[in-house]
Amino acid sequence: MKPNRLFILLAALPGFSGAVCAENLSAIFTNVAPAARPAIPRRASLIFIQCDGLGYGDLSCYGQAKFSTPNLDRLASGGVRFTNYYAADGASSPARAALLLGKDVGHLKQRADENVPFSAEDVTVAQILKNSGYHTGLIGEWFLGDENSPGAPWKMGFDDFAGYLNAADAENYYANYMFHYAPQGLLNPATNQREDYIGREMIYVNTQGKNLFIPDLLTKAALNFIKINQPDQFNRFRPFFLMLNYTIPHAGKTLQVPTDAPFSEEPWPQPEKNKAAIISRLDGYVGQLMDDLQKLGLTNNIAVFFTSDTPPKKSAEVDPDFFHSNFATNDLRVPMIIYWPGKVKAGQVSGFEWSPRDFLPTAAQIGFVDPLPPSDGTSMLSVLSSQARTSDPAKK
Repeated sequence: MKPNRLFILLAALPGFSGAVCAENLSAIFTNVAPAARPAIPRRASLIFIQCDGLGYGDLSCYGQAKFSTPNLDRLASGGVRFTNYYAADGASSPARAALLLGKDVGHLKQRADENVPFSAEDVTVAQILKNSGYHTGLIGEWFLGDENSPGAPWKMGFDDFAGYLNAADAENYYANYMFHYAPQGLLNPATNQREDYIGREMIYVNTQGKNLFIPDLLTKAALNFIKINQPDQFNRFRPFFLMLNYTIPHAGKTLQVPTDAPFSEEPWPQPEKNKAAIISRLDGYVGQLMDDLQKLGLTNNIAVFFTSDTPPKKSAEVDPDFFHSNFATNDLRVPMIIYWPGKVKAGQVSGFEWSPRDFLPTAAQIGFVDPLPPSDGTSMLSVLSSQARTSDPAKK
């Protein structure tokens, strides 16, 4: 029998252990998930990678010339690069809620003001895909409800969660814990029954200093999720949906980065060296992901989305125009790359205008959800299958 379909975050770091007794740790990471429902083998799995504060011109495939982002360039050359994808105007939380719900951000403003991002009537893209047979996972930041609220990730359609429920902890790139939800992840020795694990997993190496960069760990968790949940005969070829949310390269109060290499000798201000280094690190994460997908033989039936939930924010440290991040201070365009071999022709550049509200109907149609759920958005599936090229503003 194939091992569990949980995150196995233990494999991400020696010494990374949970807030439970040692004899139960193995149960958290080696249990067998409940039998998956039969799924249509040809449905594509989906990965949605979302960073925070990445500018339109921060990537070399979008016109940035001070350094290269080879892995994201490779992703773009293998699929379609959009030049008119518009992020939300405002904070990350309403932007991500809009994407999950397929709504305009304006429709969520009152909720954001009242700190009530979700209502009992809301249905997220994760719930829609889960109900149609997908295994769903969220890794990274959330900020849309804590563990005691109706907006907890596992109440919004995610089977697995590893990350942070509040902004303050997510912006600490050397945090000494990670929040973890694993359904039936803990064996209760008193009852010999499995129970949901909900709690903090300690990262002990960071209690002794800045030893493990959290985005590195998030990437490792994502790679483990994909390996464990890859569609195969053991799970009846059940597809998965993974949302990977990074807080980088947004600086927060200050941009934390392990090193400014390979830009240490550049004649740039130190904040710009740090920003270039963190974007290069993000590019490396995408490279690791794509390499693992290739090794697992998953690139023939998977759709990968890469974007930023918000454009760069001006701060006292980083100048958002240094890397040609945006063409104008009010420009809400951010990168959007979609890689889907066999379905999306490689090398496309599209000027079609769209925004986060369109992801839910797009993902639902990719997952053969019928009828499509109501939303403010429109499915992009027909655009993705188009062979047309458009002019590229990044090269003007």
